[in-house]
Amino acid sequence: MIANLKYFAILFSLVICANSLNILVLFPTEASSHFLVFKPMFQELAKRGHNLTILTSRHRLSTHKNKTLIHSIRDEKTLGVKPILLMDSFKGRRTEMYTEQFLLASFSESTCKRFLGSEYLKNFLKESNSYDVVIAEIFGSNCYFGLAKMHNAPIIGLSSTDLLPWMYQWYGSPENPSYIPVLFMDYSDKLSFFQRVENTLMLLFSKLVHLYSIAPTGNEYSKKYLGVDLFEGGDILYNMSLLLTNRHYTYQTPKPLSPNIIEVGGIHLDKPKKLPETLDKLVSSAPNGVILISMGSTLKGSTFPEEQRKMFLKVFSQLKYTVIWKWENDTMEGLPSNVKLHKWLPQFDLLCHPNLKLFITHGGLLGGQEAVYCGVPMLILPQFADQHLNAASLEKTGASLHIKLRSATEKSLTEAINKVLRPEYAQNAKLLSERFKDRPMSPMDTAIYWIEYVAKYKGAPFMRTAVTDMPFYQYLLLDVIGFLFLIGAIFIYIFYFCTKRIIRLVIKTSTQSKIKKH
Repeated sequence: MIANLKYFAILFSLVICANSLNILVLFPTEASSHFLVFKPMFQELAKRGHNLTILTSRHRLSTHKNKTLIHSIRDEKTLGVKPILLMDSFKGRRTEMYTEQFLLASFSESTCKRFLGSEYLKNFLKESNSYDVVIAEIFGSNCYFGLAKMHNAPIIGLSSTDLLPWMYQWYGSPENPSYIPVLFMDYSDKLSFFQRVENTLMLLFSKLVHLYSIAPTGNEYSKKYLGVDLFEGGDILYNMSLLLTNRHYTYQTPKPLSPNIIEVGGIHLDKPKKLPETLDKLVSSAPNGVILISMGSTLKGSTFPEEQRKMFLKVFSQLKYTVIWKWENDTMEGLPSNVKLHKWLPQFDLLCHPNLKLFITHGGLLGGQEAVYCGVPMLILPQFADQHLNAASLEKTGASLHIKLRSATEKSLTEAINKVLRPEYAQNAKLLSERFKDRPMSPMDTAIYWIEYVAKYKGAPFMRTAVTDMPFYQYLLLDVIGFLFLIGAIFIYIFYFCTKRIIRLVIKTSTQSKIKKH
């Protein structure tokens, strides 16, 4: 019996080794929130016996105990800069939704310089490794996709946000601006006429910025550092096998997606843990409950506009709730007794505490997903990028409200807080949480399944729709419309010509008949 068990164990180990994949992960984006979305997935891939080599700017992963190694290749000197945005930089102007795309272009170029120019990467390029799959984050630049092209393996894209405007075409997915809001906009999927006009213009503008600024610049860096032309033999981005996107239709606008776009929204979420003793005591002892306010990890909360900060404190002082504010500094001027400052918080665990009543947030996708999972209503103060879209989508669910920080008044803020604290918002938040969790497979199992599926079927090209190989005039049916217009014009001309001849003939016959009578 023992001998049989040993034989089974050896056989099982051989099966695992035979099925393990060599995976190259490209994750140059320095924003920690982006990496945190998929970090648990990388750890789970390692746990399941796959070998990962991760090229990343500044994010650490430890060696896995089962001898499946995770290598974090980084250059502290070149790449160790943490991007922090100041809230004073965003004035709430509508034009910022357009100018932010040039900020993204600049950020992408900076990422290319740091990532492709690092000594670690130069040493990596000297190694001769082969990979079954390349997994790469898609955000901004395409420069590092030259590494994927060099290894000639199926490419799986990762999106830590909803789809950027230029992603749809790479996977052959519909991008109709009549009901699909562009990521940079503050619309839901119910658009008025003028909203559809602006949404269409934003879609075109975004595509042009990527086509004529971000993409060609990235290709130049790829040629400079890697010697790879991304456009040679067709744009490599049109040849990706799969996209794992951190979205889910339950809390974001539903839209048609091609089979090779898989929603794994909430993949970073695990079971909430017990709060540290001091924090748990503070939250549990709050007689009327707790309100949490946090502006995330990328926005520096302590740069909260001074006028608005004083207004928030005044409003908070009039509430019966305990307010916990994530604040990077030790002190805050004019702090009421019911407001407590914390430099760092276990946000997910805190949101899932039963005494947490409201989450005031900037609308970042990770924090929003955590609140959705925990069933907590939100008051959203969107600042930039996808936060406007997130706020509009979540408000549609009836579990949140959003207001403009710069134009908020003491009265409007008080009214908004009191409104979201009503029982119907709590009920909607609980229902949204239930829908969000109700899936045939967990986001993690879904992601792992499709990664292994793509590797098993050598890129699974049969999942790609034909539109990725079509010229734009065929996709938009411009040739068909032109042909039908021409045929219609010919029929109209023939009808006009025949009618004209018949009328002339009738008139001529009538005239001749009258002449004969006279």
